[in-house]
Amino acid sequence: MKPFMDENFLLTNKTAENLYHNFAKDMPIFDFHCHLSPREIAENKRYQNITEVWLGGDHYKWRAMRANGVEERFITGDAPDKEKFMKWAETMPQCIGNPLYHWTHQELKTYFGIDKLLSPETAEEIWEKANALLQSDAFTAQGLIKRSNVKVLCTTDDPADSLEYHIALAKNEDFNVKVLPAFRPDKSFNIEKAGFIEWIKKLEHASGKEIGSLAAILEALQQRIEFFHATGCRISDHALDPIVFEKATVQEVEAIFQKALQGSILTDSEIRKYKTHILVFLGKQYARLGWVMQLHIGTIRNNSTRMMRILGPDTGFDATADYIFAEALSKFLDTLDNTDELPKTILYCLNPRDYEVLATIAGCFQDGSIPGKLQLGSGWWYNDQKDGMTRQMIVLANIGILSRFVGMLTDSRSFLSYTRHDYFRRILCNLIGEWVEAGEAPHDIKLLGTMVQNICFTNAKNYFGVNF
Repeated sequence: MKPFMDENFLLTNKTAENLYHNFAKDMPIFDFHCHLSPREIAENKRYQNITEVWLGGDHYKWRAMRANGVEERFITGDAPDKEKFMKWAETMPQCIGNPLYHWTHQELKTYFGIDKLLSPETAEEIWEKANALLQSDAFTAQGLIKRSNVKVLCTTDDPADSLEYHIALAKNEDFNVKVLPAFRPDKSFNIEKAGFIEWIKKLEHASGKEIGSLAAILEALQQRIEFFHATGCRISDHALDPIVFEKATVQEVEAIFQKALQGSILTDSEIRKYKTHILVFLGKQYARLGWVMQLHIGTIRNNSTRMMRILGPDTGFDATADYIFAEALSKFLDTLDNTDELPKTILYCLNPRDYEVLATIAGCFQDGSIPGKLQLGSGWWYNDQKDGMTRQMIVLANIGILSRFVGMLTDSRSFLSYTRHDYFRRILCNLIGEWVEAGEAPHDIKLLGTMVQNICFTNAKNYFGVNF
């Protein structure tokens, strides 16, 4: 029987151990998609206690606590931070089999040097030790990033954002991690959603342009893209729930935009036509500037109307969707490819049922200009666990080229979640090790070690084109 989470955690064969310890373990991190706060990084926030840094904003943990019968006041409510931590400690022993059990103990061990299992019996001791350590400079926002060996991280930023914290960080000579914005223009094409007109006013303020026409919003978006580019942005990011495609003339889309500005209800066809027009325009801008376009597909959001009303979005009430989207995605990519304006693109899906769909469509648009121009993105969100990551890599290996994979993303609001890169690296090394042990891959450690290091870091460094 193996010890729980020892140095060879998740490594079940000697080849995997060799690949992990000698090639993967110490590779730096290129975090190309996360939801960390640039303000907290720029201000080098110091956290008052482990609840603030560990449970704040982490809807993975919130969902587990709710499933364990914990009242909302101990999750997102007004209960004291220590009581919230104690409720998390009560939940943890019930989470065996959930990746949260692994992540929690990885984070305690990696950052706090705590080997004990979190439980009601150990909670007081862990609370005291962790909080004492949080007072040191190694546990500020910047301290945690540097300790995690992060070289680049890309936050998620609205086109109307001032990027003031990214600009300040670029001038900070004492912090040598690149913190770059990623362009997230969802509000520009979600014309049917509440708040669209209010967001247009924010875009007007940010761009200095009055937006009363389709041409004006496109000009404003292009101006913001240029501003983001000057600030170091090389990545866009889109949540497409679902992706749609329906061509229309410029005149039709102009009429749809005017109708929306007047507050009128749009038909489904009008919504599709507007979204298609904006997305194609954005894709061409990304291609022009050499950006990477990330498409996140397969989420049904804010399922609990009651909790949406109480807490708002991004609080743990999103789920996996079962959209039919292959034809729309193919037509969107083909429209850009047809004029040689398809940017480097990463395709993610929350429904693992659709991995083969994404992988085969991606293969239709590889053009030889760059290795892995179109990527099947890492196991994302609910899939960033052992089974989900393994399945994603097996599909990519079967249908594409695993060795050109840009690897893991954090997709987190927590500064402690960089241990998930270690989790991913162990799973990657073990998968390759299993192939070697079964005689399905050669026992060429130099070849495989280089492959592992490329997937862990080097492929992303080359793919995203960020100099550091």
